[in-house]
Amino acid sequence: MSRIYDPLKGISNPSARPSMLALCDASRRTVLRSGFGAAAAALFAPWVAGCATPATAARLGFKGVPASRADAVTVPEGYVAEVITRWGDPVGIAGAMPAWREDAGNTAAEQALQFGMHHDGMQFYPLAGSSTHGLLAMNHEYTDDGLLHPDGLTPWTADKVKKAQTAVGLSVCEVRFEQGRWQVQRPSRHARRTTMATPFAVGGPAAGHRLMQTAADPAGRTVLGTLANCASGRTPWGTYLSGEENFQFLFSGGDSPTPDQRRWGLVRSGWYRWGDHDERFDTRRNPNEFNRFGWVVELDPEDPTSTPVKRTALGRAVHEGAWVAVTRDGRAVVYSGEDARFEYIYKFVSRDRIAPGGAKANAELLDHGTLYVARFDADGSGRWLPMAQGQGPLTAANGFADQGEVVIRSRQAADLLGATPMDRAEWLAVSQSTGEVYCTLTNNERRGRPGQRGVDAANPRANNTFGHIIRWQEDGDFDGQTMRWNHLVLAGDPAQERPEARGTIRGDLFACPDGLAFDPAGRLWICTDMGPRAMNQGEMARIGNNQMLACDVATGEVRRFLTGPVNCEVTGPAFTPDGRTLFVNIQHPGETPGERNDPADPRKVSNWPDFSPGGRPRSATLAIRRLDGGVVGT
Repeated sequence: MSRIYDPLKGISNPSARPSMLALCDASRRTVLRSGFGAAAAALFAPWVAGCATPATAARLGFKGVPASRADAVTVPEGYVAEVITRWGDPVGIAGAMPAWREDAGNTAAEQALQFGMHHDGMQFYPLAGSSTHGLLAMNHEYTDDGLLHPDGLTPWTADKVKKAQTAVGLSVCEVRFEQGRWQVQRPSRHARRTTMATPFAVGGPAAGHRLMQTAADPAGRTVLGTLANCASGRTPWGTYLSGEENFQFLFSGGDSPTPDQRRWGLVRSGWYRWGDHDERFDTRRNPNEFNRFGWVVELDPEDPTSTPVKRTALGRAVHEGAWVAVTRDGRAVVYSGEDARFEYIYKFVSRDRIAPGGAKANAELLDHGTLYVARFDADGSGRWLPMAQGQGPLTAANGFADQGEVVIRSRQAADLLGATPMDRAEWLAVSQSTGEVYCTLTNNERRGRPGQRGVDAANPRANNTFGHIIRWQEDGDFDGQTMRWNHLVLAGDPAQERPEARGTIRGDLFACPDGLAFDPAGRLWICTDMGPRAMNQGEMARIGNNQMLACDVATGEVRRFLTGPVNCEVTGPAFTPDGRTLFVNIQHPGETPGERNDPADPRKVSNWPDFSPGGRPRSATLAIRRLDGGVVGT
């Protein structure tokens, strides 16, 4: 999630829903799930080992670090955090490795071969099962044009749009632990970048749909690029899933957007002004281009020649990301949420079982299945509402002539079904062994305001500036249509005068939970993303910079593990299979409140990580280890 993309520009869900006034019982217990069948356990053992959580979660074995306002990364005693990639470093494509220019003078062609701006969701893929050699796949959420170009937006040109379009997308690089540290391998046959010029296939019910067809792509089956990518997930068959988040701010809608476009938050003039020089992003000229973003994309990181795919069966949304669980009979269940105020949480259940043979054997697995949206009821129960054309209100008479329209207009479908509008669903984390699913809800200061929705059981605080984490247990298996839910924690500061700001934290204070991941031993890792408007002031004066914390889900204890540089977001946690290395992304150090950085003074807010007298702040990837070689977090 980013502040530039932050939906402060308006709420696009106007549908009225009654408030649920009863608060959930925080002491409600969840029931542990039995394990996989023997066949499924054998098939998915390597993946389960990387994501499963023991029934008794591992304790926290490190000394917590204090809150910080420094322009630096801090980790506990006995740990080291080393930068291994930065925005502008070459990804490692043979014969095409342009060096970084600290004056931002790299061309668009050079940027297309380098790591993009604002690293976010990231996953580690071991090569040959190794915990010391593998691939990192990551996405690049958005651009700060005040840093990307030597003279910022003035003048705004077609060349600058082209460069911005090469600074977003996905990156794959090869990494190895050697000579006592992690290093990017250059060149590497695995190295890859996708940009806004990269063809993506369209899979699922929206492929070829009339609402996906454009003059440039009359078949409606190939989209150039992916953008606004935020969180990420790793599939059991070895692919990378990334959500296209606040894509609407890349488009210009003019003065008269359609009702459908308004429901998706289309603005008059795109924040990034791509439409000034690329008519794809002017909906008055190309209205259907808008429908071709907002999907979960799937990429095979081990095959740089493969075509990535937009998986439309998972629904169109302001997708934070996508995370996979596996049913006892071997089917994939994909959870996702929308990082937008008063929007929804979804899950998709595949029709078919996961096949042995990796990515190629499962090339169409996510194109067939059933999409659901969540309703959280006041008594701590919940229900998954099927989003199937012809069922309930999803009929042609209501604007849903086929399943393609259901997935393209998934927000409108969820409105009709009566799903629960949430406080900005961010990352999810699935415990394959216990069956619990956790979701961060980062904040929603508009809840409870006059004319806005009131509190409900799942979103219990008005003016929810601090955010919270919800969790649920499916009834039966991951494909169950009912669940029981409660809150893991309400973030806050108990010293605050306002009751809604005090929270229920047991341990170190934090605000605005965002990134979320289990380590191999069962600790839950929480990353935060406070915006620069709120950080270190007002109710958040005691919180410090954004940070990463570990949580013992058995006791609820939370302990601060890492603090980031000024105005950064901490994101993208990914572990090696042995748990001895934690990769973390530091996104947008030096971000300014709702504005771009000043190209005349790029180091005004931050100069991390290079601290070069002539440089600028750069998003970067950290490799974090214990100095004694032990397991991170113990």
